[in-house]
Amino acid sequence: MQYYSRETYIHLNGDFVKAAEAGADFFGQSLHYGYAAFEGLRAYSTHHGIRIFKAEEHFDRLKKSCDAINLPYQWDTPALITSTYELLSKNNLRAAYIRPLVFSGPNMHLTAASSSNIMIAAWEWGPYLGQNLLRVCISDVERPNPKSLPVDAKVSGQYVSSILATSDAIKRGFDEALLRDQEGYIAQASSENLFIEKDFKLYTPPLGNVFPGITRQTVIALCKELNIDIVEKKLTVADILSADSAFLCGTASEIIGIKEVDGIVYKEDWEHTIGASIQRKYKKLVLEEENYEVII
Repeated sequence: MQYYSRETYIHLNGDFVKAAEAGADFFGQSLHYGYAAFEGLRAYSTHHGIRIFKAEEHFDRLKKSCDAINLPYQWDTPALITSTYELLSKNNLRAAYIRPLVFSGPNMHLTAASSSNIMIAAWEWGPYLGQNLLRVCISDVERPNPKSLPVDAKVSGQYVSSILATSDAIKRGFDEALLRDQEGYIAQASSENLFIEKDFKLYTPPLGNVFPGITRQTVIALCKELNIDIVEKKLTVADILSADSAFLCGTASEIIGIKEVDGIVYKEDWEHTIGASIQRKYKKLVLEEENYEVII
């Protein structure tokens, strides 16, 4: 898809510039080594106007990701949120996916950056994985080891493994891949968190080897609000294959059900699952159609 036109603006180090005219530094560690941090947010067109869902949490996490890899971060969250709303206005966007990226200044050494830049882009983007139930496979690609990379940070370089896993899954006729951690447990999908349903309870892998997604935390909060039993535990391949149903969640994908894993079709009709109920509640939450102040 085309992410920008000649009239599209991005936010770059405090200024609004045309995306087609913005230059790139070819001597930065971000380009050569993947030394960068990013976020993904969504803006929704609600009855109360344009709303960026949990904007403060996302920008605060961007700072934490930069801190985790010693990438300088000098920006103020409220100011970035204001600039992002202005960016949406300049691009005439009411509903959009938003991508902030912090990247390093010029440095060819394998040392911490002494300077950094921030770019924010936005474009119209439907749910990343579409809206149909997914056919998923278990990948041979593993999640990065927490001792080699901070897996709780959105660091650009670690997503190479996600690209490899997803590309292989699509080549094999699937929609998405599930990745194991270094202990052999199922951790998450390439860029989404995983939940399974078994005997009227939800289960999800615990933090430590999975990304602490904001959508993941929102699902957990919704479960508590709706009195749905939710358990965080390490999940084996057998757990995944014997589940009654399952779904993925993330800002880009929102909440989307899984039809089958490695050819094994889940027995529960999606519309009657806990995941489908959460999916409907989540949509009402982000569109501000119900009052979930305790969750927001």
